[in-house]
Amino acid sequence: MQVTPVTPGNRQFIEGYGAGRFRIAGVDHHGAVLVLRTRTVAWPITTLAEVGADNLAPVTEAGDISVLLLGCGARMALVPTALRERLRAAGIVIEAMDTGSACRTYNVLLAEDRLVAAALLPIP
Repeated sequence: MQVTPVTPGNRQFIEGYGAGRFRIAGVDHHGAVLVLRTRTVAWPITTLAEVGADNLAPVTEAGDISVLLLGCGARMALVPTALRERLRAAGIVIEAMDTGSACRTYNVLLAEDRLVAAALLPIP
């Protein structure tokens, strides 16, 4: 019996994280990243306070995202109400958690073929 889901080869699974870096679909990334279902892009922020609708534009413009996981670094933090409402108006629910949890949750949802993205701050 097959228990490993069959997924398209272009999916961006998160293979590892730590010490300011991520390994996604075989590629090492340093610093914050936005992980979409078929591509990963550098995210030009360094702190949680910088997170805003403008720098999340690749997610909202993707058109096929319904859940955004926000990896807040070593600890979970609250998402400002204005940002949560702005994303909800675009049809996206944002869930904040520590970065490790966000990476694992993203992979599970992606394997289920859910419309998910992750905005990840690295763990120092």
